Amino acid sequence: MTTDQEPTFTVKLLQLILLSTYWGMQIWVTFVSSFVMDNHLNRHTFGFIQSRLVPFYLHLGSACAFFNLTIYAVYHPSDLLDERESFQIFIFFVSVTVAAINAQWFGQMTSEIMADMHLIEQSCGLGQDIGLSSNREAYAKLCENDVKYKHLSSRLWLYRFMSSLCNLCCICCNFYSLCYMAENLVKL
Repeated sequence: MTTDQEPTFTVKLLQLILLSTYWGMQIWVTFVSSFVMDNHLNRHTFGFIQSRLVPFYLHLGSACAFFNLTIYAVYHPSDLLDERESFQIFIFFVSVTVAAINAQWFGQMTSEIMADMHLIEQSCGLGQDIGLSSNREAYAKLCENDVKYKHLSSRLWLYRFMSSLCNLCCICCNFYSLCYMAENLVKL
């Protein structure tokens, strides 16, 4: 179904809406809402909201990335691609792949591990403090005394780190795509 025809105004608009929606979500969730919630909500409320918000964000981002790739590929047949267009398809493909892995694996595992940790913390009277650094000693002591909690804590750190790397990769891909689109607004 690929075509070498010029995309319609509607297709161009849809492409830009999808790309800018994903970019806006990334900037808001990564750099604004997380820091605001961390500084104003208690640890368990913040974790609960993140466990509901982040999977939705990751799946919606995956869908935006997939539709961006699909639209771009339909209007740029492989036999007519120049080097920059090929790289743009590669960037869209990386974004789709990394976003899907983050949504299906790292984000989901992070939420599950955090829920298990919250149960242990609640049984010890922890979790109502605001911000992650306000009661570090109590959480460090819990890590020392509870092997399961220590294991969950190290797994949570690993999954959060991997999820953050995936998110950063998608942000970089979308930034490149936005620059590419701005440079080629006439032809999408």
